[in-house]
Amino acid sequence: MEHDVVIAETNMENGGRPPDRVRAHTAPEINRQVDQQAKDCVKAFASRDREEISRHIDELSREWDLERYLEANAAILALSGVVLGATVNRKFLIVPGFVLGFFLQHAIQGWCPPVPVFRRFGIRTRKEINREKYALKALRGDFDEVATSGEAAQPELK
Repeated sequence: MEHDVVIAETNMENGGRPPDRVRAHTAPEINRQVDQQAKDCVKAFASRDREEISRHIDELSREWDLERYLEANAAILALSGVVLGATVNRKFLIVPGFVLGFFLQHAIQGWCPPVPVFRRFGIRTRKEINREKYALKALRGDFDEVATSGEAAQPELK
């Protein structure tokens, strides 16, 4: 059975608005690279068996997304600043202040200084990971039973 699996172009979804704040604040060439990498992966798995696809889907479920990297990075830097401030020099206590300020900026705007760095390393958002994951699920045939003609099975009412 042949499947036409397409990962949607994501640069201008949702009526011309960027699909999420991180992508809106990421250079277009980085977004294209992330999208192309996912497309290439799905194409590569088109000729593989269900078990290989399933293993890769499991890997995608465990993949850290950008938010998780930011949270871990913020926690490590803030904790380091507190420890160094308490043991070495109180001036290190400014580090958690900067980190928390950046974290707040990310919560409000979807951007903070580490985001472009992580994006250049290929760190993806959860939405980008899930897009690849669901394309692979479709390739694996998970949605074959879904009614496509609009005639969904209706439970009988008694």
